[in-house]
Amino acid sequence: MSGASVKVAVRVRPFNSREIGKDSKCIIQMTGNTTTIANPKQAKDNKSFNFDYSYWSHTGPEDVNYASQVQVYRDIGEEMLLHAFEGYNVCIFAYGQTGSGKSYTMMGKQDVKDQQGIIPLLCEDLFNKINYNTDNSMSYSVEVSYMEIYCERVRDLLNPKNKGHLRVREHPLMGPYVEDLSKLAVTSYNDIQDLMDSGNKARTVAATNMNETSSRSHAVFNIIFTQKRLDAGTDNTSEKVSKISLVDLAGSERADSTGATGTRLKEGANINKSLTTLGKVISALAEDTGPNKNKKKKKVESFIPYRDSVLTWLLRENLGGNSRTAMVAALSPADINYDETLSTLRYADRAKQIRCNAVINEDPSNRLVRELKEEVSRLKDLLFSQGLGDIIDMTNAMTGMSPSPTLSALSSRAGSIASLHDRIMFSPGSEEAIERLKETEKIIAELNETWEEKLRRTEAIRMEREALLAEMGVAMREDGGTVGVFSPKKTPHLVNLNEDPLMSECLLYYIKDGITRVGRLDASSRQDIVLSGHFIKDEHCTFTSSDGPTGEMVVLEPCEGAETYVNGKRVTEPTVLISGNRIILGKSHVFRFNHPVQARAERERTPCAETPAEPVDWAFAQRELLDKQGIDMKQEMGQRLQELEDQYRKEREEANNLLEQQRLDYESKLEALQKQVDRYYPEATEEEEELEEEVQWTERERERAVWSFRKWRCYQFTSLRDLLWGNAIFLKEANAISVELKKKVQFQFVLLTDTLYSPLPPDLLSPEATKLREKQHFPRTIVAVEVQDQKNGATHYWTLEKLRQRLDLMREMYDRAADVPNNTTEDCENVMTGGDPFYDRFPWFRLVGRAFVYLSNLLYPVPLVHRVAIVSEKGEVKGFLRVAVQAISADEEAPDYGSGVRQSGTAKISFEDQQYEKFQSESCSVGLSRTGISQEELRFVEGEGQSSEMGPSADEVNNNTSGGEELENPLKATVDGPLDALEHLRIGNIFTFRVTVLQASSISAEYADIFCQFNFIHRHDEAFSTEPLKNTGRGPPLGFYHVQNIAVEVTKSFVDYIKTQPIVFEVFGHYQKQPFLPLCKDVISPLRPCRRQFPRVMPLSKPVPATKLTTMTRPQAGPCHSKYDLMVFFEICELEANGDYIPAVVDHRGGMPCHGTFLLHQGLQRRITVTIVHESGGDMDWKDVRELVVGRLRSTPEADETIIDPNILSLNILSTGYVRPMHDDRTFYRFEAAWDSSMHNSLLLNRVTPYGEKIYMTLSAYLEMENCTQPAVITKDICMVFYSRDTKLSASRSIRNLFGTGSLRAADGNRVTGVYEVSLCNLADAGSPGMQRRRRRVLDTSVAYVRGEENLAGWRPRSDSLILDHQWELEKLSLLQDVERTKHYLLLREKLESTMLMGQESLQACVTEELSEVPQTPEVDPEVSSGSDFATERQRELAAKCLRLLTHSFNREYGHVCVSASESKISEMSVTTLRDSTSISALNTITPSSTCPSLVEGCYGTTELRPPMPRSRAVSPGPDTQQDPEAKKSSNGAPEAKPRSRKFVPDIQEIRVSPIVSKKGYIHFLEPHTNGWVKRFVVVRRPYVYIYNTERDAVERAILNLSSAQVEYSEDQQAMLKTPNTFAVCTEHRGILLQATNDKEMHDWLYAFNPLLAGTIRSKLSRRRAGQMRM
Repeated sequence: MSGASVKVAVRVRPFNSREIGKDSKCIIQMTGNTTTIANPKQAKDNKSFNFDYSYWSHTGPEDVNYASQVQVYRDIGEEMLLHAFEGYNVCIFAYGQTGSGKSYTMMGKQDVKDQQGIIPLLCEDLFNKINYNTDNSMSYSVEVSYMEIYCERVRDLLNPKNKGHLRVREHPLMGPYVEDLSKLAVTSYNDIQDLMDSGNKARTVAATNMNETSSRSHAVFNIIFTQKRLDAGTDNTSEKVSKISLVDLAGSERADSTGATGTRLKEGANINKSLTTLGKVISALAEDTGPNKNKKKKKVESFIPYRDSVLTWLLRENLGGNSRTAMVAALSPADINYDETLSTLRYADRAKQIRCNAVINEDPSNRLVRELKEEVSRLKDLLFSQGLGDIIDMTNAMTGMSPSPTLSALSSRAGSIASLHDRIMFSPGSEEAIERLKETEKIIAELNETWEEKLRRTEAIRMEREALLAEMGVAMREDGGTVGVFSPKKTPHLVNLNEDPLMSECLLYYIKDGITRVGRLDASSRQDIVLSGHFIKDEHCTFTSSDGPTGEMVVLEPCEGAETYVNGKRVTEPTVLISGNRIILGKSHVFRFNHPVQARAERERTPCAETPAEPVDWAFAQRELLDKQGIDMKQEMGQRLQELEDQYRKEREEANNLLEQQRLDYESKLEALQKQVDRYYPEATEEEEELEEEVQWTERERERAVWSFRKWRCYQFTSLRDLLWGNAIFLKEANAISVELKKKVQFQFVLLTDTLYSPLPPDLLSPEATKLREKQHFPRTIVAVEVQDQKNGATHYWTLEKLRQRLDLMREMYDRAADVPNNTTEDCENVMTGGDPFYDRFPWFRLVGRAFVYLSNLLYPVPLVHRVAIVSEKGEVKGFLRVAVQAISADEEAPDYGSGVRQSGTAKISFEDQQYEKFQSESCSVGLSRTGISQEELRFVEGEGQSSEMGPSADEVNNNTSGGEELENPLKATVDGPLDALEHLRIGNIFTFRVTVLQASSISAEYADIFCQFNFIHRHDEAFSTEPLKNTGRGPPLGFYHVQNIAVEVTKSFVDYIKTQPIVFEVFGHYQKQPFLPLCKDVISPLRPCRRQFPRVMPLSKPVPATKLTTMTRPQAGPCHSKYDLMVFFEICELEANGDYIPAVVDHRGGMPCHGTFLLHQGLQRRITVTIVHESGGDMDWKDVRELVVGRLRSTPEADETIIDPNILSLNILSTGYVRPMHDDRTFYRFEAAWDSSMHNSLLLNRVTPYGEKIYMTLSAYLEMENCTQPAVITKDICMVFYSRDTKLSASRSIRNLFGTGSLRAADGNRVTGVYEVSLCNLADAGSPGMQRRRRRVLDTSVAYVRGEENLAGWRPRSDSLILDHQWELEKLSLLQDVERTKHYLLLREKLESTMLMGQESLQACVTEELSEVPQTPEVDPEVSSGSDFATERQRELAAKCLRLLTHSFNREYGHVCVSASESKISEMSVTTLRDSTSISALNTITPSSTCPSLVEGCYGTTELRPPMPRSRAVSPGPDTQQDPEAKKSSNGAPEAKPRSRKFVPDIQEIRVSPIVSKKGYIHFLEPHTNGWVKRFVVVRRPYVYIYNTERDAVERAILNLSSAQVEYSEDQQAMLKTPNTFAVCTEHRGILLQATNDKEMHDWLYAFNPLLAGTIRSKLSRRRAGQMRM
């Protein structure tokens, strides 16, 4: 290795035409090797540089100092060529500005003698030296490549096909190289000259202002010079490879000097980029190798930016690497180029400091051989030094190496191998030295192996491989390059056939001339074709190929005992083979014999031969074998299948027996443990029994206990949720596979309950569930899977077990999808699985809905025409059906209805008492209670409450929406009365009645063909059907006009049936395919008033975590003790100039209650004030404010509560306490805290809010209450907008709260209201089974990942929301059922009244007698039953019972199973009115001063009359509330000073404001302290009533909860007060008297407050007017 600096030469050219035209002056002077440049602007500013060579070419050849092209080459080129012959890499590159003469120096003018440049002269001299060589042991080879770097891209100049850009790569050993760069071998200078000419023509040049032929790219001309020397002594060849790089760089330029624009400017930029990088590399290398490197001050090793440019990357070895490098700097002499010339001189001066470490590029093999020989010599010396020199000679003799001179005396010096081994063992290190010596000599032998020897060894290995492949049946082409099966043209051969078509004809065995043997590998003699398998003999058979009379003939001769088949027939003697024969050897080796010569002769003889209908493959050969052997494959498969089934049945029986035995063992262990428990705790059991005996229950309490016990046994919320959570992962996987396989099927959970409108199909009930139906008193609810088949427009229901079974098939289909071709996928699915697991068969007709028609009119008998709703299984009204029912005489002839009416004969139906009683026992589970149990059992399926927002509207179904307990039919008493009271329904008589299906209307057009069938509810097997009708969805109703007469033998069960049970009408239609919604959306019926369709409001956030309070485990809450309504005012006060804190302006333009935007100023001190308002009394007692925290700052209403907010701020509480406003007896609790918004360190709060944006923040107050175990939390989302500090907020822009006086009352309007509900629950019993069951944790598998989940676009399986929605559906079904029964009762009543007016006195007496026998409910005072006017009392009693039916509210004693009072049903808004005749007298005692205090400004006056007894909404208004006045007095007058020991768990929930406004307007309130009427603006948003001062008042002043209020209306009350159009609303704490402007307005307000009460009043008034008109 040698190190040398870069040779640097500078050369100055003559003036060019451009410089002559500008009268330029020469500023370059050269003296020896010193170059001086003069500054034309400063005369004495000269700079001198010393270089290796300075060439003066500014003048002509006549100048003695003139440096010609030849001189430049002699100084630089010849030296570099000499280095190349020595084996070094060489590089010469020219540098300078554009037009300075670089290309002339490197290339010159080849067509002009003596003007050729360095490159052509060096190439010519290279070949001259090669030609003058006289050493025969030397040989030379020359390869050249020519490339240009244009705009940082490499282009090949010698290969015209490589028009694209070449990639530059880097090899760990070779370094950077250009991929696919052509290297052309040349043998003479003429070849190089031609290549240089073609390459120069392809170079990119262009004209600029400084040079007409400016090189726009860097050109690199590479010469790979290889020298080979043959060593005659060792017969080895050594090589030296030199790489000569001759570089012509593009000139550096300035855009203003060259005038470059467009493409030229872009080229110049890339040129300057690469040259700048080259300069950086030279500078870095100069610093790295300069004189300052070895100073004591350590510097970080400089980074060489080779990769910043393609040019420097390729020249990396030439710049500071393994190369001898020379640089020629071309200079311009003109003064106008002073800056460029000075830069070039500095550039060259820095390059002088670069040192290159060049090494001779010797052949690595030769170097390695030399080093190995040195290692051998060292090892020999080591052995000789240990006296083991004779071992070397023995080793050489044993390994076949050249013998040493002492080989002849080997035996005399070494006694034997054993003695030699002993000597080696006793010589330390000698064994290792000998092994290394052997290894080294072996490597030398491999390296000295000649190329011809390597080729011979390779050829021998190839021949061995071909022979081995031939034995395996794999042939090769004649070129020897491709392995595969190639059918020969003459040689007979065997081709394999395989069960897999892709493996068939992959092996080919040649049958050679003579004998070809077939057998196993371990045979005694060598086999030509080697096979393996159980039925292959060592010598299986032979193929003999010989010439016959018709040509070459092949004979197959099996060996003794070998199984050999030809065309399915076993052969034992020699058989002549014909081309195409199927040959089976053993059991599994199937071949087809091919004879090319025979096949061609056969084709020539019969050119029109048809191709066989069936391909000759493996299956064909197997069938042929079975047919010839007489084997029935189907029979064998059947026998095998039967054996497998028997085995499976036997194993299953054994498993069942084992499980049964284990079950019995566990039961016995449990019994033993139970006995131990009973033995250890007998006293506790006796005490419990004694305590149970002490409890004395009333009949009503016993009924409630029975109801609670049955409800507890049928409690399904937890079990259903567990099923939903546990099976969610299967549902997700099924949907993911459906999307992956592009199946148009969607899966979603659904809840199905066994009701009248939605009976459960038998296939969805397990046998165990079917047995339990008889024992259940509540309807059974199951979890199923709704399968929406978008392809066929069908919907199916699967059980969870069926889903899992189908999911296994779906997985198999998914795994096969990638292997089975697309065109055969469907066929394979049908063959393999028996059908597609995603789809089910669907019927042509689909159930539209069911309707029920009651038959109690047959008791009298009077004809009735019913218009009943057709209700789907989900409670959606799909249409209406008109049906007529009437009794006829047995001998009555059917009238002639005409051609449009279809008449059927008389059907005879038998009613057996036993069958009907069995149905009665089962009917409990489908909603018709027979034991006095409330119909509420239907509604509370899951133990959850109901929501008023989900309830149906009052005018949805014929303006009738009725809740109710068990429908107390007014005809029910007849069952218990004498059956002979009805002459036409005597036991044993034949009773005939007629059912006429008239019309169907309002059925959607998606059902094309409509027909109806009807049957008795317990006789599904006997149905009567109409003819199908075309349905278009438009035009007149569909007229069925189907008449069916039914004759029944009257039995007790039949009479009971027509009094209590309906006929079921089922409407079917052909469903036309409708598109389903995507997976991520729920299918919502347009008839369903779902709350999700309402406009979205600000979401309710979870509380912000407290920072000061310790994390407490929330205790388990037990039954709810009481509930209260809170109204909370939130104010943000800002510091004014006078030092007062004034509430900030609130913008209420949103229009929704409890919403508003605070308009705040930036940079002011603020305080947050919270005021809690609620009714006085009860258990509500605020003790202290533990902490007030704010956080979750955001710019959207929704908050990501999963992210931990680091900017939560706990505020400093300034003041807390109760306040006492004047004229308001409600409780006001207020607290105030300081809020410094800058402490959040949030950009949202520290800047002015941009236009159109809002800032949202969540506030949570932790309040301590008396008798509560933990703090209660009030949370509110605050909306804010920040303005600059000096912004004036106009009132008209910010608020609209102009009150009655017309003045702006900012103090009252600048607040935001929140409505909350407080629930105080008792502590739960920690050891109860219910609490333990609720504490267990069930894994929610809906969050687990399944394959393909990302394709579901956010779809999730439904969970708890599905249970709540299903409760809504069940409630609606129950309400619809009650509506139909009530409509039937009212219709029958109206019919009977009209009949009585026509003079049927006997019928009236009969009906009155029957109705009088209705048993009284516990709510009716028995003393009122005895009146002077019997008929009037009975009618009043009946009216009261009907009103109770219409205005029934759900039983509130089971409030602990409700969700919350904020989601009360519409039925909860009504309270029973006119409960008995004493209600009128009770109303007479109400005075305005006691019942109607002011809610805004008034206070309670002193009154002796008590309002209705206050009670919490969790307690039912049962008989226990009707206690003796003395008892009430004592209970209310109990001293309150007694310390309370009860502890509650508080829970405060913000109430979602309903967007539906039932009614709004002005109404008058009676003021108690003035007895005057005050007008207030009221908005009814169920279940709350919001009260405002005026219409423009934006802040709620008071609220009324209709779910716990009682609305009362009485004409006697109005007469007593002498004020018309009044009604009262009694809450738990006060009574309020309201007055409307007129009668219509009053009824509208009543309808908004209590729709059922309003309907009752209207019905009563209409009947009164009708009676007056009849009179």
